[in-house]
Amino acid sequence: MYKIWLLSLCLIFSAVNSHAQQATEQLSYDAQLTDYNYDFDISYFDVASQGLALKMAYIYLPAKGDKPIVTLMHGKNFNAHYWTTTANHLQKLGYGVLIPDQIGFGKSSKPTNYQYSFAALAHHTHALMASLKIEKSIVLGHSMGGMLASRFALMYPSVTTKLILLNPIGLENYLDYVDYKDTDFFYKSELAKTPAGVKKYQQKNYYDGNWNSQFEALTHFITGQIQGPDKEQVAWVNAKTYDMIFTQPVITEFSNFTMPVKLIIGTRDRTGPGRNWKKQGVDYELGRYDKLGKSAAALIPNAQLFELENLGHLPHIEDFERFKAVFSKALETK
Repeated sequence: MYKIWLLSLCLIFSAVNSHAQQATEQLSYDAQLTDYNYDFDISYFDVASQGLALKMAYIYLPAKGDKPIVTLMHGKNFNAHYWTTTANHLQKLGYGVLIPDQIGFGKSSKPTNYQYSFAALAHHTHALMASLKIEKSIVLGHSMGGMLASRFALMYPSVTTKLILLNPIGLENYLDYVDYKDTDFFYKSELAKTPAGVKKYQQKNYYDGNWNSQFEALTHFITGQIQGPDKEQVAWVNAKTYDMIFTQPVITEFSNFTMPVKLIIGTRDRTGPGRNWKKQGVDYELGRYDKLGKSAAALIPNAQLFELENLGHLPHIEDFERFKAVFSKALETK
């Protein structure tokens, strides 16, 4: 009887997994993720830049009373959608929330003939904020969004009341340690991506080998674009935006921050762009966030470091309850 029950259970799991795999194989999204749904209503801001008429997608959730606005800046492999739980939490506390999809990402325009820079993206975000009459904001950046948030804070210190960096990349100047690679290199890499490869990378590097439906869902937009009609366009834009990470460091200017800066660091994170093409003779270990948080905090005049042991690159996804506890402290402390 037990063997029959076990066999039935295995067949059910096999059927569920087969159905999920078939659903993933059928995903197909265009460059602007037209058929990919976010959890909040999307608005669009017109951006005229470099001779192009562009659209910047964003989510804006107004504050209650005199609570401040928190602007959330996404990482390179993500978009506004992965901020849903964070945004809902902030709304419950009364905070307003602004979540842009940067030009080149998410549901925003993805021009192929464009000079991508953190300064340009910061400029567009500031223009969006001005259009919404947001004069001041707490700015939170995750991963590549941490580099963008840093550049924004340096460019617009009177707007940025507080800077929160959540496992940002750019806590080391990568070209000090790795060889430069041009866009063609990254374009070939992007075209070679597969859904299985995306899952394998994220499962290993983001979640310490763990996997669940929430983690899986955050790969769907990438899978859909890999299998979608605009694969080459998306791959080229993704390749071009790598250049910002390697050639536009922010760590060299951390001493110039004038606002309070909070660093929230999952110490298990080992994200190290370029570690596979380090310069000859370099034995420096990239991506040691258990050390990088401390060294970055030491560079910043008014910094506070919150370390989350045994969490990786996405604390707000991997364990929101633990993230929420330190996030609340980061928001509340001066």
